[in-house]
Amino acid sequence: MKIEAVDAFYLRMPDVKCIGDGSQDALLIRVSAGGFTGWGECEASPLPTIAALIAPISHSACQPVLNSVLGATIDGPASIRAVHRAVHTNCFDLLQADHALSGIDIALWDLLGKVEGAPVWSFFSSVNMPKTAYASQLFGATPEDTFAAAKEVAKLGYLAAKFGWGPIGTGSVEDDRHQVAAAREGLGLDRTLLVDTGCIFDHDLEMAAQRIGILEEFQVGWWEEPFATGALAEYSTLSERTPVSLAAGEGAHNADQAKHLIDYGGVTTIQIDTGRVGGITAARQVAEYARSKNVHYVNHTFTSNLALSASLQPYPEQIGLAEVPTQTSELARAIGGDTWSIDAEGAVAAPAEPGLGIIPSLEALQSYRQAIEIRWNGKPIWTS
Repeated sequence: MKIEAVDAFYLRMPDVKCIGDGSQDALLIRVSAGGFTGWGECEASPLPTIAALIAPISHSACQPVLNSVLGATIDGPASIRAVHRAVHTNCFDLLQADHALSGIDIALWDLLGKVEGAPVWSFFSSVNMPKTAYASQLFGATPEDTFAAAKEVAKLGYLAAKFGWGPIGTGSVEDDRHQVAAAREGLGLDRTLLVDTGCIFDHDLEMAAQRIGILEEFQVGWWEEPFATGALAEYSTLSERTPVSLAAGEGAHNADQAKHLIDYGGVTTIQIDTGRVGGITAARQVAEYARSKNVHYVNHTFTSNLALSASLQPYPEQIGLAEVPTQTSELARAIGGDTWSIDAEGAVAAPAEPGLGIIPSLEALQSYRQAIEIRWNGKPIWTS
């Protein structure tokens, strides 16, 4: 069957705040072929990503993404990988291409799973291992807010929680100590505490190193994203200076960037967002590479259950952790439903239903849809 249509839906909450919550707007991709449809979600700014789908050709390596997708044959995993390669070849100089490809690739796997009547993970493994869910939280505006949030996730049965962004790293070392102490006190010593400093130290190794003692004192399981994604030397040096494991990878826009963090950054956990790295195809490449290097692979998700399902699919045979967003926005819930349920052991697994097991309702999303028209030389070339 051939890809007949690729539709993009720009969704946005009425009031978008300047906070570390990427679920306030969204770009959903719907792919149609042979009477079936598949859905994907891009973890990207919607308007530039739509532009990448249809921007007029600049040269042979800077073509619109849809040129490599529409009309392509989909008859199995190899054909999805072929679409992936075609986009990389034809959109080499279109830097938003991987973001657009991510949603398309996810939708293609969803479509293929529905055609075959099989969950996406079954194309990679015969088993689907449950993973310990960690509640993904933002640090509160105050330590008291952080303490209350940690108490709540412990009450909900989570055995692990990650606190990140918010004020962490923006004030003094003592300010950060109070925040981490509050998270640990709220969780208790019997649960895993993870800390995400959201790339706040950029390339400043010494500023980051001042926090080593705090993370050791409160028995933090990993230190996520102290630096910018490309700061490989800083990651590597910091990994030699602290016994706290380093985690990174959500900012990787392709499989090679993620592999570089493993090979040259000294991370012991690689975190991949399928909506950003190039979809399930690229994420699976990273999962297999990480396993070959004895590095833990973990999903990154902070938006909807559609994105969460997509990010759980690439590593079904592995045990370990899985990120579950617990402070989801109203838009994220409209896309994929309420917060993912954990089982009695505090674990989650990718759905057993065909494809991704999550089907967005355009009716439920109607109030969030944005009317978009892109014009070139006075003529519309894209209308939502």
